Amino acid sequence: MESVPVRCPACRRDHLYAAPVYPCACGAPLAPPLLRAAPPEPITHRTWTDDWVTVRCPACERQDQWPQPELGCPCGAVLRIAVRPVSAPLRRPSPAPARLIPPPSPAASRPSFRPVTIRTARDAVTAAAMYLRWLGFTDVVRPGNGASAGIDLRGTGVVAQVDPSTRPTSLRDVECLWLNGLAASAHGVCFSLAGYADEARTRADGLGIPLFVMDLTGCPQPVNAPADELITTVT
Repeated sequence: MESVPVRCPACRRDHLYAAPVYPCACGAPLAPPLLRAAPPEPITHRTWTDDWVTVRCPACERQDQWPQPELGCPCGAVLRIAVRPVSAPLRRPSPAPARLIPPPSPAASRPSFRPVTIRTARDAVTAAAMYLRWLGFTDVVRPGNGASAGIDLRGTGVVAQVDPSTRPTSLRDVECLWLNGLAASAHGVCFSLAGYADEARTRADGLGIPLFVMDLTGCPQPVNAPADELITTVT
């Protein structure tokens, strides 16, 4: 894995950074090629174009769009890491198949879901975990010591993001969840307390990502067709 030294321009702290690896559509592991000589750029304003870079797969020569590598410094600065450019137009990732691995338990055999009241962000993750287990993903757990690369829950055949914030879940959140699902060969499922931005819902529909909203009673409700399908799938 390629690593580059990075010095934070705000506090002058040195870091060693390696870009995350995701699978190409051909199956080859792929990470954005880092530009060692370029200084990091502090992120003060985000745009959709700046959050994604075009990367060429050396195995199949496919050119596609990947999350822009970023590094969070302990001083609070968020740094954009430069990537070697390719001569390709910027475009959104190609949609994954809308139907992925179905949940392992038949919907008809499930008892009524018993929610947990949400008072904190941790409660929201707990409620989502209980709901996924109710769907049949019985081994769902929190990864490591908490969220990892935007993933709050993992289990066999599923990765999930839980957004407990007061802002609608964004397009970037949905697309990063999709990439994490590809990397794990699993369902990407999203839970949100504040709902979803319009462009996030549209993209989730195209990628086949189930979206759920939760109120403070802790009972998730489906908000798109992939979520309805996930609930009603019978294996």
